[in-house]
Amino acid sequence: MASSVRFTVTPIKAEDLPDTSPDISSRSSARVRFGSRESMNRSEASGGATTSPERSHLEHGDSGVKLSSVYINNSNGIDDDDFYDRNLALFEEEMDTRPKVSSLLSRLANYTNLTQGAKEHEEAESIGEKRKSSKSPQMGTFMGVYLPCLQNIFGVILFLRLTWVVGTAGVLQALCIVFICCCCTLLTAISMSAIATNGVVPAGGSYFMISRSLGPEFGGAVGSCFYLGTTFAGSMYILGAIEILLMYMAPGAAIFVSDSPDGEAAAMLNNMRVYGSIFLVLMSLLVFVGVKYVNKLASVFLACVIVSILSIYIGALVSAFSPPSFPVCMLGNRSLSQHELKDGHCAKTLPMLREPPLDAANGSESFNGTDAPPVTAAAALEKTTDLWRHFCNSSELSATCDEYFQHNNVTQIQGILGLASGVIAENLWSSYSAKGDVLERGEHHSSHRPAVSNHFPYVFADITSSFTLLIGIFFPSVTGIMAGSNRSGDLKDAQRSIPIGTILAILTTSLVYLSCVVLFGSCVEGVVLRDKFGDSVKGNLVVGTLSWPSPWVIVIGSFFSTCGAGLQSLTGAPRLLQAIAKDNIIPFLRVFGHGKANGEPTWALLLTAVLAELGILIASLDLVAPILSMFFLMCYLFVNLACALQTLLRTPNWRPRFSYYHWTLSFLGMTICLALMFISSWYYAIVAMVIAGMIYKYIEYHGAEKEWGDGIRGLSLSAARFALLRLEEGPPHTKNWRPQLLVLLKLDEDAHVKSPRLLTFASQLKAGKGLTIVGTVISGNFLQTYGEALAAEQTLRLLMEKERVKGFVQCIVAQKPREGISHMIQSSGLGGMRHNTVVMGWPHAWRQSEDPQSWKTFINTVRVTTTAHLALLVPKNIPLFPSNSEPCADGFIDVWWIVHDGGMLMLLPFLLRQHKVWRKCAMRIFTVAQMEDNSIQMKKDLATFLYHLRIEAAVEVVEMHNSDISAYTYERTLMMEQRCQMLRQMRLSKSDREKEAQLVKDRNSMLRLTSIGSDEDEDTDGAGDRSAEHRRVHMTWTKDKTLQLRSNTHTHTASCCSTPEGFRDMLNIRPDHSNVRRMHTAVKLNEVIVNKSHDARLVLLNMPGPPKNPEGDENYMEFLEVLTEGLERVLLVRGGGSEVITIYS
Repeated sequence: MASSVRFTVTPIKAEDLPDTSPDISSRSSARVRFGSRESMNRSEASGGATTSPERSHLEHGDSGVKLSSVYINNSNGIDDDDFYDRNLALFEEEMDTRPKVSSLLSRLANYTNLTQGAKEHEEAESIGEKRKSSKSPQMGTFMGVYLPCLQNIFGVILFLRLTWVVGTAGVLQALCIVFICCCCTLLTAISMSAIATNGVVPAGGSYFMISRSLGPEFGGAVGSCFYLGTTFAGSMYILGAIEILLMYMAPGAAIFVSDSPDGEAAAMLNNMRVYGSIFLVLMSLLVFVGVKYVNKLASVFLACVIVSILSIYIGALVSAFSPPSFPVCMLGNRSLSQHELKDGHCAKTLPMLREPPLDAANGSESFNGTDAPPVTAAAALEKTTDLWRHFCNSSELSATCDEYFQHNNVTQIQGILGLASGVIAENLWSSYSAKGDVLERGEHHSSHRPAVSNHFPYVFADITSSFTLLIGIFFPSVTGIMAGSNRSGDLKDAQRSIPIGTILAILTTSLVYLSCVVLFGSCVEGVVLRDKFGDSVKGNLVVGTLSWPSPWVIVIGSFFSTCGAGLQSLTGAPRLLQAIAKDNIIPFLRVFGHGKANGEPTWALLLTAVLAELGILIASLDLVAPILSMFFLMCYLFVNLACALQTLLRTPNWRPRFSYYHWTLSFLGMTICLALMFISSWYYAIVAMVIAGMIYKYIEYHGAEKEWGDGIRGLSLSAARFALLRLEEGPPHTKNWRPQLLVLLKLDEDAHVKSPRLLTFASQLKAGKGLTIVGTVISGNFLQTYGEALAAEQTLRLLMEKERVKGFVQCIVAQKPREGISHMIQSSGLGGMRHNTVVMGWPHAWRQSEDPQSWKTFINTVRVTTTAHLALLVPKNIPLFPSNSEPCADGFIDVWWIVHDGGMLMLLPFLLRQHKVWRKCAMRIFTVAQMEDNSIQMKKDLATFLYHLRIEAAVEVVEMHNSDISAYTYERTLMMEQRCQMLRQMRLSKSDREKEAQLVKDRNSMLRLTSIGSDEDEDTDGAGDRSAEHRRVHMTWTKDKTLQLRSNTHTHTASCCSTPEGFRDMLNIRPDHSNVRRMHTAVKLNEVIVNKSHDARLVLLNMPGPPKNPEGDENYMEFLEVLTEGLERVLLVRGGGSEVITIYS
């Protein structure tokens, strides 16, 4: 019938729509057309109001009622199309958590990338101006990535140190240095491109990529190192600018001047410190005042770099035809510093003529003369030069001169030989020198090399050079490859521009560096290349001597480009620190996340300036460069590691658009980075790693918890899977056995843990090792109590954090606690990482409790653990156990080894004594000897066994004589059985009264109540189980059957107690013989244990197993109570059946 109604209504709907007014049909079609966009539906509220009469007309008609009632759930008379689409009515109840696809896509389409770095602050600085509407990023590959990378990569090293690197290492080794460094950055750029194209990279650039790929610990550590590297890069650029200023542009501006050659180096360092500090303050003020000025100057600085590099290439080509004249004065094979020759003459003596002073032609003749007269043959018409006075300490021709000066002639060679000179053959090989060595021509080392005084006007090596040192000094000239990824928000298509622009910039700069190495080696004399500061060419910048048309092009261009690079570093470093601080992963950096009202990182800029000042106080470019090399190399290493990990783990979210990457390339880049760190400076590498490691551990212990879906978590999962599969291969060897705990805790009505000290004891036993699972069971239905289960898990986690227990939480919802505990014991753990020991509390006040479920659950758990071959630990009087902040004083841990249960009793005290709480306690082992045992031999054997176990403990054998059963034992057993019978009678009487009340109910309620009663009886005793099962079978009830069943039940379970006469008989019963024997054992053992261990801090003893017959469960609890009576702290131990300790190594 329902189907016929459906088919009759559908044609009515189709026919009604054309018959209605045009307004209704047009509104309906409009609604269908715009139904996929919620925003448009809301904007039509006014239109809906105007058409309400027509809608009410439809609903008041008969067909209209059918429409609204059958098709649309419209009880309130509101059209659902204002909220949901007609076609998605099936999903309308979940629209708040699962939005429509159209809504999601519209939100994604309206998502705008915040412009990063300087741009947003530049816009915010215009306070008086009206805020402009945000425009979509429009920068392309060339302007947004390629040129910024060029500007950041080309720097001070190219102009100040590359010629020295080529001259010292030789062309071949210099090519090798450049190639290794460029390979490192190229491989890093490939990895970075893969990460940068695997989603949007917001502010923070490389820090964001590393932290989101490797997690907050690695991200914070490497981000901090990258920040330090950028900060020290600012120091290096400022020092380079000061070096250009004081040595090549304005030497007279030096504040500190030394009169002796010994103090020149110290004076120069002091000048660098003073001017460097002034420059740093000025640059920091410029950055503080406004970033927009820095951005406007950036293009000017980039133009200076490009013009300077072009002048080098043009000068090299011009030198092939007409080399520039830069004469170098040589004494033998040693180069002379022309700074010291104040008269400018490169000769020992000059002829004295009666004509006017030498004209230009004659001057060049004598200047270039190679046959200087020997000192012994001085002519009367000769006068000495300034060079003579330096080596002879006198201007007299008869003075005694330096031996090397006497034996060698003064010559003059050209510093720039030109591209076609073939000098590259001499410059191919290395010429390393120690500090203080005189620079000599490569192939003509002097055979006579005594110690040289620095008072002579030679050009000396200022540091000891080596291949590894040169790598550390050169590497900063290839850094700066992150400039493109740092500006990803400003790019029109970041996922396309970053890989292309960055890799093209690296290829361009690598080509420039490699070609410059070849050009320098082909055009410049080797001794000039090794002259770091250009002393032999009258103080000119060495690379400037090759430039065209004038050395000043390079000097001025390199000065401004170095200043620009310093400004960029001082601009970028504070923003990087601000990004780290805002992530709140390093608590003590939180203050640096704040700044001016426009977001300018003022505090971060202040810290950056302070750290940069430390670099400037070092005052040596050659010492600062290896420091920042370490930090950059560490950052690049982790970029490669992040890419390799994501690729190998095959994370589902790893889908980079840049596809030209491979994990082998990332590992190769990582290996090169690590090798370069230790090659360039192993002690700096260790310091950088220690700093990163300290930050890592700090974030791990004190940092904020972040879940970024990082690769380290994926790596942990893969490693855990691999380890679990390995553990699955077989049970652990006895030597590897350690208690893997499942701690069963009980929660009260307010979701508070009843015995938190149980977890304290577990933490003392584990000492941070092995597996700990903390579990609890909540009674109820999972569908209704899911929220309570989550709250319980959170409570247990907080308690674990408080007790410093590392482990897992498991909360199970079950109808009955005993079933939940059984399920937890069966299912906890995974693979080979499963618990082997259960820790549970003793049911306190079980005698006074009206509800027997607590101790019945306890005994059931003991049976389950025994069946599962798990060890069981039951601490009794757990509130008396010490907390982690209460170390035990000197005392004893007593072990009562009654039966061998796998060695658990031996192992547990040893593990407890590893913890500070129990460390001062000594260990005593007691064992029980019967009359037929040789107690003396037992003591010797036990001592030998403990010796082989490597456990220090005092040994004592307690002899138990076969005494008669005492009256106390008999009376105690009798009381136990009488109590048991009485409680059973009281429970059965209560059950009978409930059953009689149920008989007056109708048949249906009778069946329902009986089923409930059967569940209750199932929890009381075994007879109840059988009767419940019987009642479930016979579902048709009469009064006769009920009375018959009651009589049967009483006959089987309480025949002696069903009447008042039964109570009198109960007082006259005789105790069961087996119960008397068990009670006798418990009483005797308790007497001995209390006698020997009344002062012990902890007593461990074997826990007897529960009886096979469930009817004796209550007696079992009584036996355990008697066994442990009078003891303060008891740990009942029940082994799992396997050996847990061995004497073998």
